[in-house]
Amino acid sequence: MRTATNPSKTKGTAWESAIVAYLREHHDPGAHRNVQMGARDIGDVDGYYLHALEAKAEKSITLADYIAQANREAIHAGQPFGCAVVKRRMRGVADGYVVRDLRTDVRLLNRLKAAENLLRNIAPDSFEQHDRAHREAA
Repeated sequence: MRTATNPSKTKGTAWESAIVAYLREHHDPGAHRNVQMGARDIGDVDGYYLHALEAKAEKSITLADYIAQANREAIHAGQPFGCAVVKRRMRGVADGYVVRDLRTDVRLLNRLKAAENLLRNIAPDSFEQHDRAHREAA
């Protein structure tokens, strides 16, 4: 007996898998899909530094819902930040949108700024090397 497949679930799984492959190559080789945990879900993908990542590949985009879900799941996952990675139609994974609310983004940038200031003050030569390595233009 054949079971009917859910096209939306298949599309979502493919998007999560594409994100994992991209993260493994460009960010964290240990990135992986999370097991769904119902009300205590911890995000779709683990391995996006400091984030609970909610993957979304839907025709109709509802950013407010995505951000609320990502922020809730960040709490469940014990991560300081939540974000949604939203599929861009007719484009590859690298062109997907990483979305978070301004409050979360400011917290993230304040953390980065404090860490870079600390590095600049403690090891100026290392900071200069770090800064050059990460100034790649879009």
